[in-house]
Amino acid sequence: MNGHVKNMPFQLFLEATTTFISLSLLMAVDSTKTVAVRRNQACGNALQQTLKITKLLQKESIDLTNIYKASQGEISELFCTGVVNDIPDPNIIGLETSERLQDAYMKLQAFFPHFARVYEQQTDLQPPSSPLLSALTRVSIRSRDLAFPMRSFYQNLFPNLPPLEPEVGSTELPPPQNVFQQKVYGCVVLKTYKEFLSNVSRELRTMKGKVCRRRRRMMQINAMVSL
Repeated sequence: MNGHVKNMPFQLFLEATTTFISLSLLMAVDSTKTVAVRRNQACGNALQQTLKITKLLQKESIDLTNIYKASQGEISELFCTGVVNDIPDPNIIGLETSERLQDAYMKLQAFFPHFARVYEQQTDLQPPSSPLLSALTRVSIRSRDLAFPMRSFYQNLFPNLPPLEPEVGSTELPPPQNVFQQKVYGCVVLKTYKEFLSNVSRELRTMKGKVCRRRRRMMQINAMVSL
């Protein structure tokens, strides 16, 4: 009887210690889940914003191409069948998701100087009131707006990789062109950009609901292993 009484404080201590450890583990797991959910939400929000702007740009690029053709004269369809060197490849390449996002971002940046050149050429060919000039300006600005959420999505998805940065001075523009060459160049740039946006939209839809959830599961697994 006395021995049993003497062992009671020690048993209570063990029970209290076990309860404390269990509660600590549960709190740690809950905290990890909370962090994972918040980061997953940030990842998903950045993806949604990127996809939303891409879809809007995709629609506007179709309208822009049609406006461009209408402003170039009777043989505008012929202009769009030409071949122009040094325009970004509209296809997204890379084995890993990080590589494909990086490729899309770099190509997006590479289109900006081409838009500036097309606008400059069309300013000489079109009247100031031309709807083409305002449409070119709108799509150019919107395209730059796409760069920020795309970069944010990449950083949320791959926080341990270097942030996306454009390659300064990496875009080559064509030499001086005659009027016919300018019209071909402008149409091919816009047609290629429209195809590029379609590919980016397809890539983002493929990632939607997959990469952010996979990242959350990996974070939870790593947290449990560290415990």
